Amino acid sequence: MVMVPQYGTSSKQPPQGWFPTAYTILFVLVIAMAALTWIVPAGEYQRVPNSVLGKDVPVPGTYAPVESAPQGLLDVLMAPIAGFYDPSSYTANAIDVSLFVLIVGGFLGVVTATGAINTGVAQAMRKLEGHEKWMIPIMMALFAAGGTTYGMAEETLAFYVLLIPIMIAAGYDALTGVAIIMLGAGVGVIGSTINPFSTAIASNAAGIAFTQGMTLRFVILGLSWLAAVAFVMRYAERVRRDPSQSLVAHMKEANEAHFLQKYAPAEGARLTAMQIVILILFAATFVVMVWGVSSQGWWMAEMSALFLAAAIVIGTLGWLGEKAFTNAFVEGARDLLGVALVIGLARGIVIIMDQGRITDTFLHTFEGWITGMSQVAFVNALFGIEAVMSFLVPSTSGLAVLSMPIMAPLSDFAGVSRDLAVTAFQTAIGITNLVAPTYAVVVGGLAIGRIPYNTWLRFVWPLLALLSLMSMALLSAAVML
Repeated sequence: MVMVPQYGTSSKQPPQGWFPTAYTILFVLVIAMAALTWIVPAGEYQRVPNSVLGKDVPVPGTYAPVESAPQGLLDVLMAPIAGFYDPSSYTANAIDVSLFVLIVGGFLGVVTATGAINTGVAQAMRKLEGHEKWMIPIMMALFAAGGTTYGMAEETLAFYVLLIPIMIAAGYDALTGVAIIMLGAGVGVIGSTINPFSTAIASNAAGIAFTQGMTLRFVILGLSWLAAVAFVMRYAERVRRDPSQSLVAHMKEANEAHFLQKYAPAEGARLTAMQIVILILFAATFVVMVWGVSSQGWWMAEMSALFLAAAIVIGTLGWLGEKAFTNAFVEGARDLLGVALVIGLARGIVIIMDQGRITDTFLHTFEGWITGMSQVAFVNALFGIEAVMSFLVPSTSGLAVLSMPIMAPLSDFAGVSRDLAVTAFQTAIGITNLVAPTYAVVVGGLAIGRIPYNTWLRFVWPLLALLSLMSMALLSAAVML
C-alpha cells in the first residue's frame, strides 16, 4: 500500500506578490553561478570520443585544474542570449525548443478560433458528468507511458493548453491540469524502462546493457505512478468539493477567463461536422508527433513543421480566412511568448557554468565524497549527488554522459552493481526535474498553467519527499539483496 501525504487543511492563501517570478529566479541563479566562477576552482576531465554515444565522455581519474574563466557582467547579460544559441558558432542551444513552443501556441490559437476545442470540451463535460475524476489516472498513465518509453518531456508543453481547460470545466483547477501532465510524465522518467535519453544512454555510458536492472525499474515505475495518482486525485477531489481549498483559488476567476471564456461556446452548443473533423485532425497531430519522436528520430524542427502544417490545414478547413488565420496564429504564439523566453533564460545558467569551467569541478568534488563508502551509503549518496547535479545540468542525456563514466567505475570499488548506479541516476534526476527551476519543462509548464513557482513547490513537496524516500529504500534493499 502506498502512503500518500496529507495536505494542510487551511484555506488561507499566502500573500500575493511576495515571491519573485520565474524570470527573476532564473536571472538570480545566472548571477549566482557567475559569482561561483570567481570562487570555485576551474577544472576539467580529459575527454575521449565515444562512438556508441556519439559524444565525448570524461575519463575517470583525469581531472586537473585549468585556467579559471570567471564570468563578468557582460557574460551574465549574454547568458540568456547564449541560452538560445551560441553567439560565436551560431550553434543552437534552446532556440529550437522556444520556436517549437511558439508554433504550438500558434497552432492552438488557430484550432481554438474554430470553436472546436471549447465546444468539444463543453460537450465532453456534459457526457462525463459524475465520472470526471477517472480522467486523472487514465491521462497520468498515458503520460507515464511516454516518460518511461521515450522520455516525454518538452513534448508535454503542447498539452497544457488543451488539458487545463478540461480540468477547470470539470470543477478542478489549473494546478490539477499541470500536475497531471508534469507528474504523469515525470514518474515515467523516474521509472524509466527503455527511455533512450535516460536509461539507455546512462547504461551505455556505464558500459552495461540497458536491460540490466529492469525489474527494479518497473517496481519503481509502478509505485511512483500509484503514489502520484493518489496524490493528485486527493487534491483534485478536495478542490472540486470546496474551491477555496485550491492553492490557486485567488486566481480562479482570472484562470477561468484565460482558459475558458476567451472562445467560450454558446450554451448547449453542439459540435458541427466540420468541428468534429477538426478535432480528429487535432488529436491525430499529437499521435503523429509521438510516432515521429519515438520511432522516426524526430526532434524540435520536425515537430514544429508538423504543427505548422496542421495549423494551415485546420485553418483552411475552418474557413477562417487569411487575416483571421494569421491573427489567430500570432495571438496563440503571443500567449506562449513568455514560456519561450523563460526556456532560453533557464539554459543560460548551464552556459555560465560551462564557460566558467566549474561543471567538472562539482563532479570531481562529489567523486571525492563518495569514494570508500559502504554499499548502502554509496548508492544513497550517489542518488543525492545525481539529484544535485541534475539541478546544475538539467539534461538527462547530458548528465548521463557527464557523470556515468565517472560514477560507474566507482560503484565497482564500492561493490555496487553498475545497473543500480544507473537506476540511482535515473530516479534522482527524475525527481529533481519535477521542481528544478533550471529545467525548461518545469518553468515552461508552470508558465503556461499560470502557476507561481512557490505554489508548485508548496503543492508538490510532500510527494517529492515520499518518492525520494521510497526510491532510496528500494535502492538500499536491492543492494542488500
